[in-house]
Amino acid sequence: FPSSLLQYTPSTMATPSNCDVPNGGADSADDFVETPKLVKVEAETRPDFKELQSIERKRREILLRAELPFWRIIMFWSGTCLKEIASDSLVWTTICIYVGIRIFANYIDYVPESVELLSKTNVGILGGFLSFFLVLFVNQTNGRFLEMYGFSKACSGRIQDVAGLAKTQLPVEVGEKLVRHFNAAHIAGYVGLNAIGMGSPYSKTFFFDHYNAENNLLTPGEMKILSHHDMDNSGLCMKELTTWCQLDVAQARKDGHIDSYQEKYMHDRILLFRAAMDGMYDYTDQPPHFFYIHFLVLLSALYLPLFAIDTAFTGGWGAEKAIGLDVLQGIIVFLQCIFVVGLRSLGTKMIDPYGDDLEDLSVINYVEGTLEICSTIMNARQE
Repeated sequence: FPSSLLQYTPSTMATPSNCDVPNGGADSADDFVETPKLVKVEAETRPDFKELQSIERKRREILLRAELPFWRIIMFWSGTCLKEIASDSLVWTTICIYVGIRIFANYIDYVPESVELLSKTNVGILGGFLSFFLVLFVNQTNGRFLEMYGFSKACSGRIQDVAGLAKTQLPVEVGEKLVRHFNAAHIAGYVGLNAIGMGSPYSKTFFFDHYNAENNLLTPGEMKILSHHDMDNSGLCMKELTTWCQLDVAQARKDGHIDSYQEKYMHDRILLFRAAMDGMYDYTDQPPHFFYIHFLVLLSALYLPLFAIDTAFTGGWGAEKAIGLDVLQGIIVFLQCIFVVGLRSLGTKMIDPYGDDLEDLSVINYVEGTLEICSTIMNARQE
C-alpha cells in the first residue's frame, strides 16, 4: 500500500475464543479474548513544502519568459506545448500513418485507384469545424482561469483591507487576533480545495501547519477547537475561521472600539472574502462538461489520422514522387498535430489552476505576499 500505512491497534471488539465449538456460543466473559485489529492509517502523499516551493519558483520563472525574444522562447521545454505533444500517442499515430503511406508510395511505381477516389474527399471542412470548437474551448477555459485568478487576488485584497482597518481602529491585541484568524482562513481555504474537483497539492501537514508555525496564526487551543474539521477534505474549517473573524469584529463593537458603521464595513470586507473563496470552490467543483471534452477528443482522434491520410495521398505517386515534397508535407502534418493537440492541451491545463502543474496559479506567492503585507501594516509606525 504505497499511499497508506498499516498499523495494529487493540480492537475494542471481543472475539469468542470458543468459536469452533458447535454451539458457537460463549458462557462467560472469560471466553472472550481481545485480539489486535488491522487499521488503515492514511499517509500524506502530496508534495511537502520544499517541493511546493520548487514548483512555485519554476512558475515564477515561466511567467517572466513572456517578454523574451522569440529565439529564446522557442528554446524552452518546460512550460511549453512541446512536452505535451511529445507524450501524446495521437501525434505519433498520425505521423506514423503519414510516414507509412509515403514509404509505400515510394516503394511502388504505379498510381493506386484509391488515389483518385480520395482526391474527391474534403477533410478541410472537418478541420474548420474542429478549429472553431478548439478555439472556443480554449477561450472558455482561459476565462475560467482568469476568473479564478481574480478570486485569489480578491481574497488577498480583502484581508489587506481588514488589516488596515484593524491597525487604525482597533487595539493592538484585538487587531492582531483578527488578522491572525483572517490569514488562517485564507490558507485553510486553499487546503480545503482538495475536497473537490481534481484535488489540491496544498495539505494541512505540509502547507497550513508550516505557515501556522512560522507566523503563529492560531494558538494550540484554537487548533484544538478546529480539530473536529477535516481540513484536507472540507472547506468547513475556512468557513468557521471566517466566522471567527466576524465574531472578533462583533466583539470589538460591543467593547466600544468601533462604531456600527465601522463594524458594517469590516463585515462587508469579510463577506466579500468568503464570496471570493466560494467562487474558487464553485469553479473547481464544476469543470467544463465532460461531454464537451469527449466531443473534442473524439473529433481530434478522427480528424488527425484522416488529415494524415489525405495529405499523404496528395504527396505524389509514380513519376510525380519527390522526397522534398514528402518532407514538406510531413512538416505540415506535424504542424497540424501541434495545432490540434496543443490547443486541446492548453484548454485542459487551464481547467484546474490550483493543481501542481507549472502553468497553475502561484498560490504560495499569494499567501506569502498577503502575510508580508499584513505584517507591514500591523507594524507600521509614524515616529
